[in-house]
Amino acid sequence: MNASAALLPAAVRPTVEDRDWLSSDHCADQVLGLLDALGWAIVDTPEANVHVTSPDGRVYVGWLPEDPTAWKRGIVWRVQVQPTEGDPWTQEFGLHTPSEAVAGFLAALIASPTR
Repeated sequence: MNASAALLPAAVRPTVEDRDWLSSDHCADQVLGLLDALGWAIVDTPEANVHVTSPDGRVYVGWLPEDPTAWKRGIVWRVQVQPTEGDPWTQEFGLHTPSEAVAGFLAALIASPTR
């Protein structure tokens, strides 16, 4: 398939300043704000970890900045899903994963009608 250059979309080249979100700020606000707005149950622990559960109880999100076991494995986010059919699964995100990326993952998961 040949397409003339005039028909192709212009390349988008964001400036370095537009990519500030690519560096993790180790802040959970993006994720917790999303889940709170959706009515998920949020529990803070005295150790500053946060545990969140979906209204149907099938999705758990853990923000684990002070969990020694999570730190040993190099993670700070843990998402566990129990589908209505099929095997449960887990997705973990590392120490340097921006909260915007985790929020995007969760937004896509929540929006999926097969969740």
